[in-house]
Amino acid sequence: MAGSWVALALLLFAALVSTANGDHKLSARYYDKTCPNVQRVVRKVMVNKVAGDRTVPPVVSPAILRLFFHDCFANGCDASILLDSTPFSESEKDAVPNTSVRGYEVIDKIKSVLEHDCPATVSCSDIIALASRDAVGMLGGPSWRMPLGRKDSRTADMYGAENLPTPHDNFTVLVSTFRERGLNARDMTALSGAHTVGMANCENYRDRVNDNVNIDASFAETRRKTCPAGDSEGGMAPFDEQTPLTFDNAYYKDLIARRGLLSSDQALYGAGGRQDALVEMYSKKGEMFTRDFAKAMVKMGNISPSEKTPVEVRLNCRMVNW
Repeated sequence: MAGSWVALALLLFAALVSTANGDHKLSARYYDKTCPNVQRVVRKVMVNKVAGDRTVPPVVSPAILRLFFHDCFANGCDASILLDSTPFSESEKDAVPNTSVRGYEVIDKIKSVLEHDCPATVSCSDIIALASRDAVGMLGGPSWRMPLGRKDSRTADMYGAENLPTPHDNFTVLVSTFRERGLNARDMTALSGAHTVGMANCENYRDRVNDNVNIDASFAETRRKTCPAGDSEGGMAPFDEQTPLTFDNAYYKDLIARRGLLSSDQALYGAGGRQDALVEMYSKKGEMFTRDFAKAMVKMGNISPSEKTPVEVRLNCRMVNW
């Protein structure tokens, strides 16, 4: 009997663990037979978490959207950002760009429900992808068919996490960083529109509002009140002052008015040519922005970890299966 249980455990482990994440194509119908209620579960938990968010302004939806970006940009969309540190491995959560990332408990809750309904079936990386899609919809943004079938990494990528785009990057650096991940300048500009919601810490915009370079004077003065030069702390500010809780195209209008909060935001506008024309188009045609944003989210969600990355469907998003 004991031998049978060991054999069963080994078979389960073999079924969960793979050596590569790119051995099959993603599909929006991936769980149709194995876990048909997956999207309903994700949506229900997200609705409950957003309804219970007592922060001002609410942070759950922007936090989940940011979590997806930070996961995919490290080593592909593999939920490596969810792994806690152990005596044997560092956690991406401790990387400087990720210290302010939130929303882990939301993913934990979704995972716990799905493990009850569909044990050892739905990956944590797919949960993040679906939750981020729903987060955008709850903020008034678009929805889309999210391809599924990702696997979860058994390792964290601290190097990748430390080399995420920074709030201080110029346009050339941004284009290069996105290109390395298979995303072009249009994808980058559309994805940056996620900054139409959410907040930024003072440390990320202090240089922008105190240098008085390519910035609206009244905007800089207002922001300096919450983030003066030399202040070791400072407060937070919304990326988009006009409609900070609505997923719309106001972000691009801010860029044209030289009211982008981060240096990396304002870097998207001002050099002329096709890039400025793209920002101007998004500022006038909100439907064009939301369409391109949805396409870019799918494209970013298709970024796979390297072929050498060991993957599995984690039973607990915070730790590997043993």
